[in-house]
Amino acid sequence: MNLKTLKTEQRNPLTEDIDALDTLSVVRLMNSEDRNVITAVGSQLEAIAKAVDIIAPALKSNHRLIYIGAGTSGRLGVLDASECPPTFGTNPSQILGLIAGGDHALRNAMEAVEDNRELGMDDLKGIHLTAEDVVVGIAASGRTPYVLGAVDYAKSIGCKTIGILCNDDAPLNNAVDIPIPLVVGPEVVTGSTRLKAGTAQKLVLNMLTTAAMIKNGKVFKNLMVDVQATNIKLVERKKLIVMDATGVERSVADEALKATDGNIKLAIVMLLGDATLSEAKKALEASQGNVREALKALI
Repeated sequence: MNLKTLKTEQRNPLTEDIDALDTLSVVRLMNSEDRNVITAVGSQLEAIAKAVDIIAPALKSNHRLIYIGAGTSGRLGVLDASECPPTFGTNPSQILGLIAGGDHALRNAMEAVEDNRELGMDDLKGIHLTAEDVVVGIAASGRTPYVLGAVDYAKSIGCKTIGILCNDDAPLNNAVDIPIPLVVGPEVVTGSTRLKAGTAQKLVLNMLTTAAMIKNGKVFKNLMVDVQATNIKLVERKKLIVMDATGVERSVADEALKATDGNIKLAIVMLLGDATLSEAKKALEASQGNVREALKALI
């Protein structure tokens, strides 16, 4: 294995004396290097859009999105998956993050497990992967055996596969249906891919799920109309969303939410469509939960 062929493992000539700099110079240099992340992600927007156009219909049909990775890459997948239920009201079992070593690896370094191709395959078998699910392999290096084993298994059963990596010449690039190579260049600290590589991966994960949820009617205008109110702040946010979407006063939004048992979409459709609760429900059911389409049917 020649890690020096991977851009993520090469030394950054701009940071070779970073240990001799004062604190402000260190963070300035890190900030300057982070600008490369935006450029790298921007170069892959077409591939990201193709990935979204696979993920969105799969989720719409109640199939699953599976993130799988090791170390930082795996943790980022788990993070994105865990934030979808409260943000978009998804079923916790529909978007999953799998990490080499399981939940223990979320808080503890378990680097050795990433070298096991069979473990990646076994973890997907363990969740009963089907051909209708979508698998996203996340590996900064693009060569992690755990991820490659998982992707190979997913493809063998007819699953669509996406790869998020930070090298443009790595096995994962050729192993998936849609590769998303984010070439951010050598890290500020050589090989520390929790830095630029991790930031780039997080940005793409944000895009994949958020864009898919937008396409599936989980957002009206730019409002989270399926947000789950699990604390005082989010209960208040529900009222603000209804107010922002409709222009009504707080008391009116509060009454509408009470009438719909806290359902933001129903409240908005009732208020903007001048509809009864029953009419709003029928319109939303016909539009598969899309507020904009429901309103078109009523107005």
